[in-house]
Amino acid sequence: MKNFISISAAFILLACQNGSDTLVTRFSLPKKLKEVSGITYFSETNLIYTIEDSGNANSIYVLNTHGKIDKTVTITNALNVDWEDITKDKKGNIYIGDFGNNDSERKDLCIYKVSKGELNKENAVSEYKVSFSYPEQTEFPPKKKELFYDVESFFEYQNYFYLFTKNRSKGFDGTAFIYKIKNAPGTQKAIKIGKFKTCDNYNHCVLTSAAISPDGKKVALLSHDKIVLFQNFKGDLFHKGSQTELKLNHFSQKEAMVFKDNNTILIADEKTNKVGGKVYEFKLK
Repeated sequence: MKNFISISAAFILLACQNGSDTLVTRFSLPKKLKEVSGITYFSETNLIYTIEDSGNANSIYVLNTHGKIDKTVTITNALNVDWEDITKDKKGNIYIGDFGNNDSERKDLCIYKVSKGELNKENAVSEYKVSFSYPEQTEFPPKKKELFYDVESFFEYQNYFYLFTKNRSKGFDGTAFIYKIKNAPGTQKAIKIGKFKTCDNYNHCVLTSAAISPDGKKVALLSHDKIVLFQNFKGDLFHKGSQTELKLNHFSQKEAMVFKDNNTILIADEKTNKVGGKVYEFKLK
């Protein structure tokens, strides 16, 4: 679930940034997909799998290289409360993060696993659900200066999920937390493994998606006009490595990203004020 007021204001202020030679447009999204919130990619088929967030269907949409919907996979035993990101593991199983939490008041946060074999069906069944909570949160909702428990960004890595929080606190200062959850069915408490800062401007530095490169050496985090890149980290202490800001020279409601290969990132945005609604390619230098 998004914050349309601040985004719309930013579009008025930053209209001059809509042109870019940094991003390469690959295709426009189908008109049916108005609120894309996450994407993942299968290199063997060159297909993109995407979802939409709250208020939309409990479905995964499979897009070909022309941006057409090849297939729709409905997850029959999963409810789309607020699906905010999608990722996959090395075996090709897909995971859907139902953890959108604008007001930090939800107690039903979860991740759905959809096995690779189910993706060939029109009506698929989630193999299991990972329910979780944040041990640090004791109030639902917390005070406005402590709205730290919304998430739109995660990936699966070495049998764990890594979640990056979307800070909605009053007095935004760019602080983001990293949580770790075991990829296993049942109920768990997320483990906070660290925190870092982006910048103190919400429109430019709030996090909307995350991805890890196929070789596990780069972690990328998306905002509306830049990427935060972590490299040279040890283990899963991503924030302890080098942190680099990559400007996209293009402002839009970017909500989804995935590594296409170790040096190429795919990005998707929603169409707002006639800007966006596309999938782009970005090359790391």
